[in-house]
Amino acid sequence: MNEKLLARSGGKCELCQKETEVVVYRVLPDTHADNEVVVCESLIGQIEGTEPLQPEAWRFLPDAMWSEIPAVQVIAWRMLNRLKGESWASDALDILYLDDETLEWAKALGEQAEAGEAIVHKDANGNILQNGDSVVLTKTLDVKGSSLSAKLGTVVRNIRLVEDNPEQIEGRVEGQLIVILTKYLRKQG
Repeated sequence: MNEKLLARSGGKCELCQKETEVVVYRVLPDTHADNEVVVCESLIGQIEGTEPLQPEAWRFLPDAMWSEIPAVQVIAWRMLNRLKGESWASDALDILYLDDETLEWAKALGEQAEAGEAIVHKDANGNILQNGDSVVLTKTLDVKGSSLSAKLGTVVRNIRLVEDNPEQIEGRVEGQLIVILTKYLRKQG
């Protein structure tokens, strides 16, 4: 971390102001001179969209959005937009003011930022599912276009996540590959 960033941040996260493990994050596109921000290491995955968004972890944004540092304002604007389904984030976004240049920078990634948001598959209990997991059916399901009925309690091994739909997985039941809704299954320990 360069001396300028260290002095500006005081060694704290410039978003939440916590004194934890921090890293330097480059706010894209890096066409601006001061595009680096000191951020908690734990927030990076959510900012980049590689980890599921946890709205409660971002409750500090209504304070951070008033930072004098344009790069912090850009991150706050982008994260508030991703969280606008939360009433507190929507309210903050309504009163946030960015000058034209900063707003243009914040919008510069457009759909790319949203496309980078991770699709997360969760079972009926909220557990995150991965390719290759084993799951148990929590309801007897009739398979469309087949006489097959997948019974309650059936274990489906080595599942495959449906890439573009977080509510569906694929798995084999009685040798037949079927699509199963995640709300009807539970991850097996």
